[in-house]
This record gives sequence, C-alpha cells and structure tokens, in this order.
Amino acid sequence: MSDALRIALVGNPNCGKTSLFNHLTGTRQKVANYAGVTVERKVGQFSLPSGQAVRILDLPGTYSLEATSPDEAITRDVVQGKIAEEGQQDAFLCVVDATNLKLHLGLVLEMIELGRPILLVLNMMDEARRRGMQINTQKLSERLGVPVVETVAVRDSGIQNLMHALDQGKFAVPQTELTGLTGSQHQRIQTILHDVVQFVDEEDKRSDFLDKIFLHPVFGLVSLAVMMFIVFQAVFAWAAPFMDGIESLFGWLGEVIGENISHPLLNSLIVDGIIAGAGGVVVFLPQILILFLFILILEESGYLPRAAFLLDKLMFSAGLSGRAFIPLLSSFACAVPGIMATRSIADPRDRLTTIMVAPLMTCSARLPVYALLIAAFIPNQTVWGMFNLQGLVLFGLYMAGIVSALGVSFVLKFLQKDKSEHVLLMELPSYRFPDLKSVWIGLLDRAKIFLKRVGGIIFALSILLWFLCTFPQPPEGATLPAIDYSFAGMLGHVLQPIFAPVGFNWQIVIALIPAMAAREVVVAALGTVYALSAVDEDAMSQGLAALISGGGELGWSLATGLSLLVWFIYAPHCLATLATVKRETGSWRTVSFMTVYLFGLAYLMSFLTYQTASYLLG
Repeated sequence: MSDALRIALVGNPNCGKTSLFNHLTGTRQKVANYAGVTVERKVGQFSLPSGQAVRILDLPGTYSLEATSPDEAITRDVVQGKIAEEGQQDAFLCVVDATNLKLHLGLVLEMIELGRPILLVLNMMDEARRRGMQINTQKLSERLGVPVVETVAVRDSGIQNLMHALDQGKFAVPQTELTGLTGSQHQRIQTILHDVVQFVDEEDKRSDFLDKIFLHPVFGLVSLAVMMFIVFQAVFAWAAPFMDGIESLFGWLGEVIGENISHPLLNSLIVDGIIAGAGGVVVFLPQILILFLFILILEESGYLPRAAFLLDKLMFSAGLSGRAFIPLLSSFACAVPGIMATRSIADPRDRLTTIMVAPLMTCSARLPVYALLIAAFIPNQTVWGMFNLQGLVLFGLYMAGIVSALGVSFVLKFLQKDKSEHVLLMELPSYRFPDLKSVWIGLLDRAKIFLKRVGGIIFALSILLWFLCTFPQPPEGATLPAIDYSFAGMLGHVLQPIFAPVGFNWQIVIALIPAMAAREVVVAALGTVYALSAVDEDAMSQGLAALISGGGELGWSLATGLSLLVWFIYAPHCLATLATVKRETGSWRTVSFMTVYLFGLAYLMSFLTYQTASYLLG
C-alpha cells in the first residue's frame, strides 16, 4: 500500500462519516493506536474503479480544529501534519450533513484556511430533499473554491459518485482568492447559505414528532426504561436456541475428541482444559451480539444523544454530565472503550468521575457469568403472564450497576473541590433508519474481538489453570478428587477462609484468580475446575449450570449463587480496564483508588447478600 492514495475523512459528529467509511471499506478495516497516545484510529482500504488502491483514515468527529478534547486534538494534529506516522495526506474528504450546513460549514472553512487538498462531500442529500431543501452544489463549489460531490452514505449510488470523483482526482487545494467571501466566519457562512440554499420547508416533521415523545420529561424516561427492559428480555429469549446449538456442538466435540485420545493427561488437557474452558465462554456469544445489536441500532438511529440530553438533569444531580451517558452506555459492552470515550468530555472533573464509575456498568464480559448463575439458580418461567423471570433478574442486575454508579458519583461529587456547574451543549441529529451495513460491520467487529479473547487470553489461561489443577498428581490411595492435591487446590484452600463470610467455596476462589485477566474467564475457569473436581462420569457429563445447582458436594446454595452475582456487579475483574484507566489518567493513585473501592464494595455487598439470603432461606 506504499503507492496507495492516502485520504482522511474529516467532519462533525453525526455527519454520516463513519457510515461512509464502512460502505467504502466493508470489512477491510482495522483499529489501532498512534504511538504515545490513547486515541484510536480506524484505517481501511478499498480500490477505485480504475484499480487505484486507497488507504482511508476515519478521524474522530470534531466541530472545530481548536481542540477541546483528546479526540479533537488527534484530528487537528493529523490535519496539520503533526503526526509523523501519518505525514501529509493526499486529500481530505470533508463530510458535511446537507440538512445542517449552518453548523457543519464552520469546520470546512477552517480546513480551507489550512490550504490542504479537499473534496467536499455533501452527505445526506436524500434527507435534505425530503425536507424541501434545494442546494446548488455548483454555486457552493464556486463559493468555497473546492470541488463538491453529493452522496447518500447508506446508498451505493452515492458511494459510486464519490469513488468516481476520487478516480478523476477532483480533490484540490482551495482557490480562496476566487470565492469572494469576506467578514467573520459567521458572516461567510450566512453569505453561503443565502446564495446556495433554498428552503421550501425547513421543518423536520418526523424528528419533531418523535422528540415530543422521546424528549418528554415523563414519557421520554418511561420509553427509555421500556426500551432497556426489552433489550434485556431479548438477550435471554432470542439467544436461547443459538446457545443450545453451540452447547450441543461443544459437547459433541468433547466426546468425539475424547474418544480418540488414549493418553489420560492429554485427554484431560484437551477435553477438560481447552474445550470445557473456551467452549464454556463461546456459548454466550449470541447474547453478547444481541446486546450489541440493540446498542448499534440506537446509535445509528440518532437516539443516543437524545437519551444523554434526557438524562442530563438526573445525572447532574448525581455528579455526572449528560455527556457521560454515551461513554457509560458503551461500557455496557466493555469498560475499555467506554473509558476511552470519555475523551469527548471536555471538563476534567466530569471526565474523571465518569472514568471512576464506568466499571460499574454491566459489561458484556459479565454476561457469561450472569447467564450461567441465572440459568443455574433462577427458574426459567413466565411471571405476570408475559415476562421471563430470568430476563427480569438480568434487568435487575444491570439496574443495580446503574444505581451503584449514580451512588458512587454522588459521593465523589462531595469530594471534589471544584463545585462549579457546567452547561450541556450537544447536537441532536435527525432521526434516521439505521444503516444495516454499518450495524452488520459493527457486530462483526464485536464478534472478532470476543473470539480473539477466547482464542488468546482465555485459551492460554485455560491451559495454565488446567496445569495448576492437575499437578502435582494425587498420591497413591488418595480418597479425594485429584484437584484437591494440586497447586490450585492448595491455594484455594488457603484463601477460602477469607471468602467464607461471603459464601465462596475454594473452587470459586480458584476461578476468581484468573478472572482478574478478564471477567468472562471465570466461566472457563469454573468449567475446568469442576470438570476436574467431578468424581464420577455422571457428574462430569452434566453441564456446569446443572452441576453447581444440583446439590451434593459440588453444588452451591442459592445464597452463594446470589452472592457471586452481586460480587461481579462491583469487583474489578479486568486488568485491561485498570490499564486503560492508568493510560487515560496517567495516575497510579487513581488506579489504586478504583481497585480498592471496587473490591471493597464487592466484598461488602456480597457479604450482605449472602448473610441475608442465608438467614431468610435457612
């Protein structure tokens, strides 16, 4: 790709830039970091009709080159050629929302002043025409001194227009001496709008109607709660058949492979270590993808900024900004991108508070643990004639994380020296139908990330845990399961008294250790530990959920199951999250404080849960 055409996408948030990027590159894209900075870059490749290779860079959205956040600083530095890895781009595609030229042209004028090769991409032209807007693109090009191409990012016709324009080299250095524009930036924008845009009907009747519902102080909150409730119900109901299929597949795979490996240790490594470990996590992929599906659809539809606006007053009373909503919602998928998304919060106080509570959002890594324990201890039945009880419990766990986050931020509010108030200013984009291709690419990326973790860290830890659970071998005449004599068994028995007040047995204690690498590893770890703890073939043939809920020596009480559920609401079982906090804040003090307060909350709440459940249930 050394001779490839190098272009970068520049534009305001919500201009359709990412949809355009996804349609141009498809799955030929990757995410990485610049050296020495935490902001991610998204790079893709595609070919023009002539065969010319193109390297395209999707820069973070910004309203101005006068950066107020780390994300905007990266866009500014790339545009100005200050990042050595990028050098100078061959061209910049300035993407603007045709329905909101008044706001988006400000960044275009800043780009023009830099004198970089530009092609103005007038996006969402279908929506502009639907609203009765007539834009003279020829006159717009003359006024700005740059070439202009019309696109509809979600339609192939618009994409083809852009590709042909790139193929013909229509990007150019702005001819500012020909534009005839004078005055301040605001005056120049007003002149451009007066010359090139005719408004037949300026109203977005669809968005206005929907906003009367979704931004209503009562109906808006009710609709948000109903929406989130439906999501968590769907996570269990829709995923069930796919999970059954994956579970059956791994069960069959374990039987087939186990029958063809005669060496007992190798058989144990493959079946009990690798298949029982990694397979126990992969089974939850459908639930994770369904959760992401809803998040991506809400993001693509334009609803998420409105949810942030709606919750601003509530979040402000708890010491957070409305802008924290999107990073916190991202944390439902994974705390790492959620913490990184706080870069869009300009105020340092609000950003730090958001970082501190982001791990309390129930990330997708917790979902396998929740799904396992809910399936084991909560009956799969319908309540009130229409609701799945397991889905209700899952919804309750998510709400517990949210309420806890608001509680912690409320406490931090009083610890902050800065008591000033900060006004929330944000753009509310028009409602639009989700771009199915962008949603599909987003789901594919999430699946790849999840499976890479299974194939990488979880695979390695499953093997390590199997070794610790297998060696040393039990002495002759041993009466206990072999794992009791292993390194893991010894360590578990040593640490178990510390966790006895919260109801954890030594098998759980063992599983919590590798779970520090990634929360979902606990399921793989439990699968390995219990596979090696089983004393007969009937026990080993049972699923993990059936094994821990079945009573006997290997079974847990309901109080223990509930205690472990509560533990995972709070415990910081993710080294990647802690590493990201260190990278984003540059402070080991912040990391230490987060670790201590999260483990402290986990132990306290699990203790209260276990003791209360034991007292009530006997």
